[in-house]
Formats: sequence, structure tokens, C-alpha cells
Amino acid sequence: MSLERKRREMAGQNKTNVAAEPGKQEMTITREFDAPRELVFKAFTDPGLVPQWWGPGRLSTLVDKLDARSGGQWRFINQDPDGNEYGFHGVYHEILAPERIIDTFEFEGLPEKGHVSLDTALFDVLPGNRTRLTIQSVFRSVADRDGMVMSGMESGLSEGFERLDEILAKQKK
Repeated sequence: MSLERKRREMAGQNKTNVAAEPGKQEMTITREFDAPRELVFKAFTDPGLVPQWWGPGRLSTLVDKLDARSGGQWRFINQDPDGNEYGFHGVYHEILAPERIIDTFEFEGLPEKGHVSLDTALFDVLPGNRTRLTIQSVFRSVADRDGMVMSGMESGLSEGFERLDEILAKQKK
């Protein structure tokens, strides 16, 4: 870990925050990045960058499909060291570069279909050429939202965003 990254973490910056109020169908994820929003937005829409940071560090990520346009589709596959695969997919409802992405998110491993969230990702400019990412995920039910929170997604998300911090630092140079 770089000294600068350690300083930011100690100052409370670049920490992933997941807020899920009891009884509500939504959760909100916030994270600040020490990079311009154009670079952060690109990391979410570039099929060459997504596999470098998306998902838990113990899994590799394959981008099967990433058509980052309104009406486009995406599909990512995580693979563990034993070769087990975990698929995720969605549809882009709106891509407004570099400000907003609205898409659906569905984990393919659930026994029943229809556990889809509608996600809105906002990329806000902060002073010092920084970016605040805010993702609002709305689920079909409180049970679906609670299932996502209980799945351990927060640690995988945090790991991925830590790797994204490192990628963004290299791209800024």
C-alpha cells in the first residue's frame, strides 16, 4: 500500500460506505477517488479496465459483454481459482458521460430469476480534481436488498475500489 493511500484512509477519505436503512428497498454506496471524474467514469465503461478492478481480489473478472450506451448490455463473469464461475448482467438504461450511469444489476447464480436492482451511479466533481461516486441501488423487495447486503458484497466492493484507486493513480501520471 502506498504511503499516500494510507494517509487518505487514515483521514477517512476513499473509504467505501454502504448505507442500508432497515425496512427500505434501497442501499446507497459512496466512495471518493483521488482522480478526475472522466477517469473514474472511464473505469466503469471501458472493457479493458473493468477486469482490472471489478469484484473481490481472489476472483478474476472476464468481461463477456460491455456495450456502454443507452440500451446496451453488460455481462461480467467472476472466476475463482478452482474454475467456478459467477455471472452478473444488466442493461444500460442511460449513459450520460461522464456524469451518470443508470443500469440494472442481476446475479445469475440465484435459483429464481427476477432479483434485479436498478442502479444509478453519479460521478460528482470534488475540489482538488477528485470524484465522489454515489450509487443508489433500488431492489424489488426489502428481502432482496437484505440478501445483497448479507452476501458479503461490501468487502468485495471495497477490495475492487482499492484496486481502482491504484489504477487511477497510474492513469493520472
